[in-house]
Amino acid sequence: MPVIAVIGAQWGDEGKGHIVDLLANRSRLVIRYGGGNNAGHTVVNEQGTFKLHLLPSGIFDPHTVNIIGSGVVIDPAVLLGELNELQSRNIDTSRLFISERAHVIMPYHVMEDKLQEQARGDSKIGTTGRGIGPAYSDKMDRVGIRMGDLLHEQTLLERLRAVLEEKNRLLTKLYGVKPLSLHDTYLRFLEYGRQLADYVTNTHPIIHRALQRDVPVLLEGAQGVLLDVDHGTYPYVTSSPPGAAGACQGAGIGPTHLNSVIGVYKAYTTRVGEGPFPTEVQGPVADALRQIGKPWAEVGTTTGRARRVGWFDAVMARYAAQINGIDTVAITKLDVLDTLPEIKICVGYKLHDAELDYPPTTVAVLSQVEPIYEEMPGWQTATSGARRFEDLPEAAQAYVARLCQLVGARLGLISIGPERDQIIVVSEVL
Repeated sequence: MPVIAVIGAQWGDEGKGHIVDLLANRSRLVIRYGGGNNAGHTVVNEQGTFKLHLLPSGIFDPHTVNIIGSGVVIDPAVLLGELNELQSRNIDTSRLFISERAHVIMPYHVMEDKLQEQARGDSKIGTTGRGIGPAYSDKMDRVGIRMGDLLHEQTLLERLRAVLEEKNRLLTKLYGVKPLSLHDTYLRFLEYGRQLADYVTNTHPIIHRALQRDVPVLLEGAQGVLLDVDHGTYPYVTSSPPGAAGACQGAGIGPTHLNSVIGVYKAYTTRVGEGPFPTEVQGPVADALRQIGKPWAEVGTTTGRARRVGWFDAVMARYAAQINGIDTVAITKLDVLDTLPEIKICVGYKLHDAELDYPPTTVAVLSQVEPIYEEMPGWQTATSGARRFEDLPEAAQAYVARLCQLVGARLGLISIGPERDQIIVVSEVL
């Protein structure tokens, strides 16, 4: 049975949770492999509407085991809040397991994140201020605290004492803020460990038993690959590798086990925060794409910020597919385009007198490119009731086919609304 990575193929917010929620019904293991509570997945199913930040989107299926993998950074307070919310709505969370290797977001990480962003002034990156970047920095600097440490009193005390001494020097001398109390922080996170003890374990045997039993496995990403710390629009990126390589690393699965990579693309493009956005639009078209006032409006699940919107960027989309081995495309929010008489697709960039079919590496150059647009007719009729590809208007079929041709991957799924039954399965992916 397949191991499939579901990754965001733009700048995040593509609707990955919606796709994973559907596919979880056909899988037996869902692993959230990276990022932290800077990501948000909105899931709508027969049990209601849910906004997840750390929990895998397979948590709603009673037959699916869910794992928060080693590549995730976890704010225990946020995680406990999510668990309490789901349990209050009668969602069974007993099949959740948390890798004891996953790193913990500590209070000083959140403080550092906000203070660093303030210090950047006009050069701010647009972080969510959740402490994600500093937590990953400490992980690489080998001074991080892991979920397993919260279960061992002496280990936690020793590690926390060493790191907090250094962090307090940074907070007081560089930023001029009050130091954190070792005593209070220790007791607080020891209590988090006690509350999460039933979930925290060595997830390696669970994952590899599933591989040996040949059951279907989904690897669930966070953010989008254009925010990848190595291959994205640096420095306006996240602090983790959200792509296919990060899926294997963060889950603890060898790349030879990966059978397919599903790239989730909106039928247009959005971006939250700072950074270049070649196809960004303003005015009435932006208002139509943003859908403000509707339940699926382009507002960040985590931040509440209105998203920047623009036409589909096939240059970026193809680049994302190439560096991640995307073989299957899932198109979401096609219905948002229903009212538009004409729809544009960026098929190339113009830079001075040159035409480019790939994105420049530096943001300074990327900010100078002009999109080369191809126009296609709109369909100006509702698509939300379609349940087969053939039910879509011919213009909508042609648009989706053109996107897949430009990306260079087969069409797998089309979403035309927030409900589970509003995902059209064009070709079997699991």
